[in-house]
Amino acid sequence: MKINPYLIFNGDCKAAFTFYAESLKGQIEAMLTFGETPAAEHVPKDLHNLIIHTRLAVGDQAIMGSDTTPDRPTDEMSGCSISLNVDSIKEAEQVFSALAEGGQVQMPLEATFWAARFGMLVDRFGVSWMINCEKDQ
Repeated sequence: MKINPYLIFNGDCKAAFTFYAESLKGQIEAMLTFGETPAAEHVPKDLHNLIIHTRLAVGDQAIMGSDTTPDRPTDEMSGCSISLNVDSIKEAEQVFSALAEGGQVQMPLEATFWAARFGMLVDRFGVSWMINCEKDQ
């Protein structure tokens, strides 16, 4: 069993997942717009470029997402974080730095009593992240 976060955006899904693919060195496996679906004729033309589904593979895990439509906006993302456990301090530093670009650092990436490095941030799209590198790494 795997748990896959599914992030919903108010029109920024394509930009967010392009940013995540670059920041996390992942591969976008799918990115479909509302206009590419069989129901496209029933969707207003101005919504055709919104993302109805995307999937970003990162290692053997995935993050998925979509845009919502303007008549059903989503509130600011809060109350949860995506937690990434990385394999090295160098990787923690690279990922944290990339995701923090244009965002807000909530806790700097640093050594803690439980981790070689741990830090928290909210990225430029409003998604909260926790980056963790175990002490034995």
